[in-house]
Amino acid sequence: MKKTVVGILCGGRSSEHEISCISAGGILAAIDRELYEPILIGITKTAGRWVLIPEGYPLSIVDGVLPTVPENGIKINTDIAGFSANGRALHLDLIFPMLHGPYGEDGTIQGFCEIANIPYVGSGVLASAVAMDKSFTKTVFSAHGMRVAEGTVITTEQWEDNRAACEALLSALSYPLFVKPARGGSSRGTSKVKSLPALAAAIEEAHSYDRKAMIEEKVPGREIECAVLEVDGEVRTSLPGEIIIDKKFEFYDFQAKYLDDATHCTVPAEIPAEGLKEIQRLAALAFTSLGCSGLARVDFFYRPDGQVVINELNTMPGFTPTSVFPTLWAERGVTYSQIIHELIKGALARRNGVLGN
Repeated sequence: MKKTVVGILCGGRSSEHEISCISAGGILAAIDRELYEPILIGITKTAGRWVLIPEGYPLSIVDGVLPTVPENGIKINTDIAGFSANGRALHLDLIFPMLHGPYGEDGTIQGFCEIANIPYVGSGVLASAVAMDKSFTKTVFSAHGMRVAEGTVITTEQWEDNRAACEALLSALSYPLFVKPARGGSSRGTSKVKSLPALAAAIEEAHSYDRKAMIEEKVPGREIECAVLEVDGEVRTSLPGEIIIDKKFEFYDFQAKYLDDATHCTVPAEIPAEGLKEIQRLAALAFTSLGCSGLARVDFFYRPDGQVVINELNTMPGFTPTSVFPTLWAERGVTYSQIIHELIKGALARRNGVLGN
């Protein structure tokens, strides 16, 4: 039987380049090689060059150092006719875009795959773009009856042209506030602000990642996450899990997520059964309301009064064997390799484009 050739894309030009590499390493180690022939393709961080990454290249955190795509790898030529390296076609059957953040999770790579008529894992162009921009995501969620955090968006232009008007707008919000890039991820550029004097620096930090900064009131409650996976076209949800963070961290920031072993996920979350069911219902609703495909991780706050507030949806969540997404599915008896298989199988049976099914 001919193996399906899977191009695993990693790296990219976003601030989540290194996390993408770690996720790709996990897939490469777990993919069923009886069925699939993986080809690892890296996108360099500075120039955005597409390169072949050799088997055995380190894609894990070593002594606190994050992996990156090698700048001097074998160049891959990419166009709508296909992919080639050293004058030879790669004959990819499918793309697994293990890319987080802008230039990967935002619809750009998805659009390229559609134009090139190559199946790919995950959500299509529109769902990817809307989910990437949290300011638009919140509008969709609200329209479907979901509770979201109170907040607003300040662009770089607004901040530079009329700071007084921005400060007047923000005065209606209550501290503490969270300030983050509207189209970022992995908590890069995110700050917790406890008082007005620290607000300007936090906004400017977020603007260093994105011209749109989201400023939201802190939602009191527990951080709960739920994974969504399509199996044979059916949207399924995992048991929700609670993110437990070491008390030395102010919030679930980049350091806590990836570098300090400071968090763990309790599955199922120790909340009432009706709360678990409501989170599962809302996770599926968030997935379908955005028109997502394949997979997603949906993040919530569970308030002390039992209300559920949706925070965001990630169309390509962290995907290492110990990441939250596979951890949540493990409690359902679904292995990491099975998840990869279901995603590839679903992508081969589906077309995300406007002319697809």
